[in-house]
Order: sequence, then structure tokens, then C-alpha cells
Amino acid sequence: MSIGSVAAWLHCASVDSPLPLIDISRFRSSAGDRSAFLDELHHAAHDIGFFYVVGHGVPDTVTEGIFDAAHRFFALPVEQRLEIENIHSPQFRGYTAIGHEHTAGAADRREQIDIGPERTAVVPAPDDPPWVRLIGPNQWPQALPELRAATLAWQAEALRVSLEVLRALAVVLGQPESYFDTWFDDEASTHVKIIHYPGRASGPPDSAAKSEQGVGAHKDYGYLALLQQDTVGGLQVLGADGWVDVIPVPGSFVCNIGEMLEIASGGYLIATKHRVLSPPSGRDRYSVPFFLGPRLDAVVEPLALPPELAARARGVSAEADNPLLAQYGENALLGWLRSHPEVAQRWWADVLPDQRRPN
Repeated sequence: MSIGSVAAWLHCASVDSPLPLIDISRFRSSAGDRSAFLDELHHAAHDIGFFYVVGHGVPDTVTEGIFDAAHRFFALPVEQRLEIENIHSPQFRGYTAIGHEHTAGAADRREQIDIGPERTAVVPAPDDPPWVRLIGPNQWPQALPELRAATLAWQAEALRVSLEVLRALAVVLGQPESYFDTWFDDEASTHVKIIHYPGRASGPPDSAAKSEQGVGAHKDYGYLALLQQDTVGGLQVLGADGWVDVIPVPGSFVCNIGEMLEIASGGYLIATKHRVLSPPSGRDRYSVPFFLGPRLDAVVEPLALPPELAARARGVSAEADNPLLAQYGENALLGWLRSHPEVAQRWWADVLPDQRRPN
């Protein structure tokens, strides 16, 4: 769907979108239009940190295919879903049941599958850092073999779009568009989640089934995140005046800045907190986020901003409960240990004394 079609849909639906609409196809357009596009992206990335991406060229067959596969997987009997439970994976891959991932110190009301690049598990050498053990295979359900093809096709398209957005952001930051390419080769640490948020159930107020926390407030620790969401709302972004609903817009992805890009830009671009509220009773939400991470051995160094941008850089966030580490593998491992305590205890107990223990 073109940006004009999206704008027309928003108008006809009487929806006032709080986020900018960025047509990424304009990045390769004529000089005049490209300049206007970069100004729009600059505003979206620097002032808000969240925006819709349209003009991405991802085929409908791919976006519809991943949602079809998601619906079919989460409709499987729980025993078949648990065959690929992430407790079996040192790489935190596979199925996570409701309440088994934690965000902001509390259990999330969602179930999901975590998928990374398809790689062979690494046998670490004595001097290797612990995070090399994050490299390894995915788990796929025997009862739904088509999930693998649908997911990897969607992952490839999400990677393509994310890298194009990152190249455009490099130009916004006064760098060659290839500036970030070094760390995004075939060893890049990308990550996909396929998520189902069940509707809140009736019950006593303190019932876990009534929890509003689909996902607690957090920031993403990669460079960028790209989200395909269905028509059921729930995603919210923390703005200056409180939480703002990210309204589902047909044909778009939602893109947001991650913590590594905040470090690289010296805080000129800042990762923004966001959360997902559980759907109301009787409704279910499905979404598929893609997280663009560099090679695990990447060390994020602040880039040299042009003086006019450097003067407006806000510095890297300093949050006591969320330290930002420039070594990407270390930062990624910290995030996994914190959010999946059961997997951490089973496979990573040897490093927990040296890492921040999961909540």
C-alpha cells in the first residue's frame, strides 16, 4: 500500500495517527524528493523514535503467509507446541508459554516462538566469551512443517527492509549510507518473534488471566525493530504526555530505534519505551516483530556527528535497571538472561554470577 493510500485510509477511517508515515521507496527517488524524505525520516527518528514504514515492497503473500502460519501454530494442541519449548534450547529458541517471559520484572501475558538465523551450534573455546553460545539452531514444530518456510521468507524480507531503513538513517546522521554495513554481514544476529496475545479472561481482579501486561514497558536492544501487527490494537509508545496508542495501519510496518543505535548516535537517536496491553476478553492479537542486530562480536562506537547534529545529541540513557553495553553480544546475552529466567538457570547457570541475574 502506498503512503497516499495509507493516508486516504486513515482519513476515511477517521483515525488520527500519532506516528509519521515514512515511504521508504522515496530513499531511491529523485534528488528533490529524496531530500524531503530524509527530512521526514530525520524528524521521525530524532523526535519520536517510532514511525510507520510503507512503500517497502514486501509481497502480500509473505505478510499474509506469516500470519496464517502463526494462527495455525497457536491453534495446535499445547502438547505439540511444548515439543519445541525454549527450555530445550541454550540459544533461547522455540516456544514460550504464557507467563514464562518477563519484562520489567513481571510475567508477560503472551505466548510466542523465538527464531534466529539458522546456524550450527558453536562449541566455545576456553577463551571465548560466553555470548558465543547464543549461536545455534532453531526449533521447528513437526506438526506444522510449513512454518519454517513462511518464517524464513518473512525474515528475509524484514531484513531487507530494515537494512534499507538503517542506510537511510546513516545518511540522516551525516554518514555514508554504507556506514553500518560492516556489522551486518551473514553473521548478523537477527531475531524474529511470532506472538499471540490472548484476550483477558474474566475472573478476580488479581487473576493472572486478567493481567493487562501483554508485554511490559521496555526498549529494544538492537539497532532497529520492524513490526507487523494485525488489526487488534494494544501497542503503546511512551510520549512526553504519557502512553500513545500505535494504531494498526494496513500495509505498514512499525519501525523503532533500538538501544545500539542510541549508543552509536551518542543519544541523537534515542530508543523509546513501549509496551503492549493485553486485548480485551474475546479478542486475540497476533504480531511478528523483527529485531535487527549486528554480529555478536560488534562493538558499537559513537560515530562522528556533524557539528549541527552533535549540538543536539542528548547523550546515552543512564538507567540503573537497564545498563547499555557497547559490546553487542554482551548486551544481547544480558537481555536473554533477564527475560527468560528458566532457560538461564538450565543452560547459563555458570555465567549468572558474572551477569545481572534475571528478574
